[in-house]
Amino acid sequence: MALPKSYNRLELGQVLSALGAIAAGVIVGMCLIDPNRSVLVMALAGMAFTASLLVFSRLRLYPDRVRAKQTEAMLDLARGTLDTMSEGLDVDGAQKACDLLLPATNTVAVAITSRTSILGYSGVDKDLNPTNGPIRTAATHDVIEHGEIRVIKTAAEIGFPIDRHVINAAVIVPLRQGGETIGTLKFYYPHPRKITETQLSIAEGFGELLSSQLDASALEEQHQMAVSMELKALQSQINPHFLFNTLNTIAALIRTDPAKARDLVREFATFYRRTLEDSSDLIALSREVDQAQRYLMLEVARFGEDRLQFSSFIPDDAASCLVPSFVVQPLVENAVKHAMPSEGTLHIGVEARREGNDLIIQIMDDGTGMSTEERERIKEPDDGVGLGMAMRNINARINSYYGEESSMDVESVEGEGTTVVLFLKNACTRSIGSLVSVEH
Repeated sequence: MALPKSYNRLELGQVLSALGAIAAGVIVGMCLIDPNRSVLVMALAGMAFTASLLVFSRLRLYPDRVRAKQTEAMLDLARGTLDTMSEGLDVDGAQKACDLLLPATNTVAVAITSRTSILGYSGVDKDLNPTNGPIRTAATHDVIEHGEIRVIKTAAEIGFPIDRHVINAAVIVPLRQGGETIGTLKFYYPHPRKITETQLSIAEGFGELLSSQLDASALEEQHQMAVSMELKALQSQINPHFLFNTLNTIAALIRTDPAKARDLVREFATFYRRTLEDSSDLIALSREVDQAQRYLMLEVARFGEDRLQFSSFIPDDAASCLVPSFVVQPLVENAVKHAMPSEGTLHIGVEARREGNDLIIQIMDDGTGMSTEERERIKEPDDGVGLGMAMRNINARINSYYGEESSMDVESVEGEGTTVVLFLKNACTRSIGSLVSVEH
C-alpha cells in the first residue's frame, strides 16, 4: 500500500511548517525589540507565523484521516473478497478475488490456485497462467505440501526461469478448509523490497480471511445437505402405511363406488408425483395447499367425512407468495396421525394472510392437543424421528430461505387442539404470476 510514503510526506510537511513558524516567530521577536522595526515586515512575519501554525496543526491531524480512509478501504476490500468466495473455492470466485486484490497491493500479479491448478490470475503474464492450467512453480507445490506461508525473494526460488525480470519476489499463503490445505493465495512483486511489513500483513490477513470463508461455506453446504437428507427421509416416510391404506381404500371403492375410485386413483397419482418431485425450489403457496388438500382427500376416503374434515382460506394476495415445498402437507399429515380423537370429527384448517411482504400461515386442528412437555420435546434437536424431525426440518428450511427472523411456533392445549404458525419474512417479495386463491 502507499501508506508509508504518505507518512513520509506528512512528516516532511510537519517539519517544514514547524521551521517556518519558528523562523517567522524569530522575525516577529526581533521586530518587537528593534526600535527601528518595520511595521510591514512585522506584519508579514506575523502572517507567516500564523499560516505556519495552521498548516502544522492541520498536518498533525491529517494522519488520523489517512488511517480512517485506509481502514475503510481495507474493510470494503475484505467484504468484497469474502463475497467472491461465498460459494467455495471455484474459478469464478477466485478470479474476482484476484481482480479485487491486485490494485490494493504493491504487487504486479495476484493468483489463487487449488491443489493442482490455477483458478484465478490477475496482472503481468496473465496469458501464461490460464484458468485451469497446471501450477507451474515449485514454491507453490511446497506451500501446498507443508501448509506454511513462504516469503520468496528471488525468481529462481519461486521456480521461474532465471532470465525473467518482471517477477522477482513473492508471498505464497496456504488456503485451508477444515484444517487441510486446499489451495494457495499468491502475491507476486517486481522486487523483494516491495514486500514490506504492511504487504506481508495484508497477505497473511487475506489468506486467513479466505480460509475462514471457505470453512463457513463448507459448513453451510453440510447443513444444507443434512436438511435435504432429512427432507428425503420425511418424503420416504409417506410411502409404506399410507400407500397400502390408500390402495386398500381404492380397492374397496371399486366395488361400491367406481366413479369415486377413479377420482381417487387420479388424485393419488398426482399426489405421489408431486411428492417425488425435486423439493429444493420454492413454489406458490396455493400449490402447496393443493397438495395438502389432496392428501386429506385420500385420508377422508379412508376414515369417512364423519371422522375427518378439511378447510382452507388462502386470499388472492397470499396465494402466489413463494414457500418451500413440503412445509404445509407434513403438518397436516401430523395432525391426522397424532391429533385424531378416539371418536368424533377432527377438523383441520389451513389459513394464510399477508402482512406487507411477510407471510403468515396457520395450520390448525381441534384434536387431542399436546401437553407443555410434549410441545417442548418436539422442538428438541435430538428428536430425530417422526413429528420431531418434521418440525425441525421445516423450521430449518424456512430459516434457510427467509432468514433467522422467520419462525415456527406451536400452540397447543390438551383436549382442545393444536395450531402451528409459520412466519415467513419477505416471502411475498417474489411471486409466480397471478394465481387465484384456494377456498374449500
